[in-house]
Amino acid sequence: MKGSENSARGGRNRHGGIDAAIRHQLVVLIRKGRYDARFSRSRPTEWEPTRVRNPEGSVDGFFTDETAWTFIADRLEQGEIVEPKVLDKPPGSKAYVMKIEIGSDVPMLYVKIQLGSGKVWGRSFHYSRYE
Repeated sequence: MKGSENSARGGRNRHGGIDAAIRHQLVVLIRKGRYDARFSRSRPTEWEPTRVRNPEGSVDGFFTDETAWTFIADRLEQGEIVEPKVLDKPPGSKAYVMKIEIGSDVPMLYVKIQLGSGKVWGRSFHYSRYE
């Protein structure tokens, strides 16, 4: 029960890597549509949902920007393992990484998001190259 008590107090989530309060904040912001994945030199992205098959979509269906964000929020709520990562751009900022198995015949999905001021920044959404 120690893990449950720790999660209830805002400690590391027993499902993996991040604080339960951060997980909750990410979900709330995404559900409210407070997200952005635009590329900039200071915040580069590799946001490619339209190139990733959606396992919950129609046959041969791919993610859209909207379904990618819904999928991320759903996985966060389901307790997907999330690991923090320190970024180079912006220097020293923190992102959150999920490596999600979406099918036996495709590579893992690599998702990286960053919590900003009242917004979640999409940094990566593509098939993993580093399984």
